[in-house]
Amino acid sequence: ATIYKREGVRGFYSAWRPTVARNVPFVVATFTANDFMKRKIIKDRMAKQGKNFAGEVDTSNELTIRENLLVGISSALIGAVCTHPADVVKTRMMTQAASTQVPYSSATDCILTMFKAEGLPAFYSGFVQRMLYMGPLWSIQFAINGRLCKSLEERNMKKQRK
Repeated sequence: ATIYKREGVRGFYSAWRPTVARNVPFVVATFTANDFMKRKIIKDRMAKQGKNFAGEVDTSNELTIRENLLVGISSALIGAVCTHPADVVKTRMMTQAASTQVPYSSATDCILTMFKAEGLPAFYSGFVQRMLYMGPLWSIQFAINGRLCKSLEERNMKKQRK
């Protein structure tokens, strides 16, 4: 109610720019890393006479659930490494009103103040906690997506045979 009284409806969307500035690069880095790793695994599989991560013969262009889980965690890690500093700055900017410290005048001021006062590690504060939920979340997402794609591929192949 306080935000609405002070800023109106626009107050609820005041942080959309920094959120988008963090989310878009995270998704781009995560999906790019996922695609790169997926292609590498499939290429390596074909070089090994079609044997997958578990040593089973698999000539499909989709990863196994196990491979997708591994690639999903790795992709999320790469995305988080690339974007976590922006997330920390965004969070500091968004929560500064609740602090008793002098507010940051801009994102640049926030970055410089953090670097001078706390050093480079400050930009990765909370990284482990973020990975504890992001790793499993993205690994499950890519595993489900991989399994769904494989099922659709098998279904299409059955239709083509008829």
